[in-house]
Amino acid sequence: MRYLLWTILFCGVVFAQEKYVLVVHGGAGTILKKNMTAEKEQQYHQKLAEAIAVGEAILKNGGKSVDAVEATIKILEDSPLFNAGKGAVFTNSGTNEMDASIMDGSDLNAGAVASVKNIKNPISAARKVMERSPHVLLTGEGAQQFAQEMGLEIVDPKYFYTESRWKSLQKIKKNEKNVNENDKHGTVGVAALDIHGNLAAGTSTGGMTNKRYGRVGDSPIIGAGTYANNNTCAVSATGHGEYFIRLAVTHSISILMEYGNLSLQQAAEKVIHQKLTKLGGTGGIVSVDKDGNIAMVFNTEGMYRGHVKSGEKIQTFIYK
Repeated sequence: MRYLLWTILFCGVVFAQEKYVLVVHGGAGTILKKNMTAEKEQQYHQKLAEAIAVGEAILKNGGKSVDAVEATIKILEDSPLFNAGKGAVFTNSGTNEMDASIMDGSDLNAGAVASVKNIKNPISAARKVMERSPHVLLTGEGAQQFAQEMGLEIVDPKYFYTESRWKSLQKIKKNEKNVNENDKHGTVGVAALDIHGNLAAGTSTGGMTNKRYGRVGDSPIIGAGTYANNNTCAVSATGHGEYFIRLAVTHSISILMEYGNLSLQQAAEKVIHQKLTKLGGTGGIVSVDKDGNIAMVFNTEGMYRGHVKSGEKIQTFIYK
């Protein structure tokens, strides 16, 4: 009887440790089915699923959440479908300036880069800052020099050019009031829980179409665009960055859980549907808590998103 009891307890511990979760977003905005072709819709679903599968493979094999976050985001950065990496939008001066951040919930270590123009995968540069430098945030030429010294892939800025993003810039320049909401809110991000109980989050973006003066949004700001803490949750945000910075959105969700005793879903809804909406901001978050619960909350018409949990199939979504 005693042997049976210990066997049951041991199996329960093993089962608990083997839980993993990965949740992804690819940007939020005015995403309506009537404006989407069936072919384009399928492309988004397939790329989200592909990215999630890459991250899941790492988690399923006992890999770390930070590894899964970086690998997943790299798939999205390499796709012209999303406003990050290859699909980054253009600034007013016709360049691509990208931002990214990553955070490890096990020790609150974090790294970020902003306004970089030639780093193929900004999320990898952010991780190098986290692990190989004493700093949290590096910008511009300094961040690019650091990335090169770390052996990351440096590309000609022309690599980031895509015809659709270039046309969006010209359209906005012609009539600046005619701004596509997707261009304002395009960002990619991931939150993950590994089987060791560690959380991590990361975010990468090309920012806002037609941005000027070296503008930097929330994506590389720890506590605004990205946050992870093993005691609470991991969160990645997408939206109008100025509002997310002012509200410290991702950190606020964690704080409401830690000190307000709210669940992840309750905290996320309070921040997005109450605080952010009241201030006039739009966007959303994807998140996972220390127990593996997921929240995907947004106040826009749609958000490219998806998730997978241990023992379950990958699911992807677009519309509200």
